[in-house]
Amino acid sequence: MTERRNVFLIGPMGAGKTTIGRRLAPALGLDFYDSDELIISRTGVDIATIFDIEGESGFRERESRVLDELTQLDGVVIATGGGVVLSVENRNLLKARGRVVYLTVPLELQLRRTRRDNQRPLLQTSNPRERLETLQREREPLYQSIADIVIDTAANDSRRLARELIEQLSNTD
Repeated sequence: MTERRNVFLIGPMGAGKTTIGRRLAPALGLDFYDSDELIISRTGVDIATIFDIEGESGFRERESRVLDELTQLDGVVIATGGGVVLSVENRNLLKARGRVVYLTVPLELQLRRTRRDNQRPLLQTSNPRERLETLQREREPLYQSIADIVIDTAANDSRRLARELIEQLSNTD
């Protein structure tokens, strides 16, 4: 079996995938990519605009293409969008091409981390708490189904969380 050097960070919005990924990649000697940032860079518009123009389905198609491209690289840490797991094809790519780390976050902390971010189209609602609860119910089983490692990000210390993750990754080699 070939060594799976890639590390894919999955989890809900506000879990810290990008923050932890930026710390984790250099510590492991890997390159870092954020799939949402790559989509924004390529389209020249933010995700909210893509949602406005193409709808969620158009965004998800773009997300799947970028994920396929990034997961074919070797030696990368990828922070994925929270909804990447909605596609069975995406879940299969993640599981087959690297180690999948599910970053969890308690609802209250997730609300605090995302409350001022108007770039998250799924939270542009009168009741963000209800939306996050619904997303959690829908996505939690999907995250769990492909996770090799689960890390709770409630500690809110990205350095410590990156060290903990490095330790767990070395124990799964």
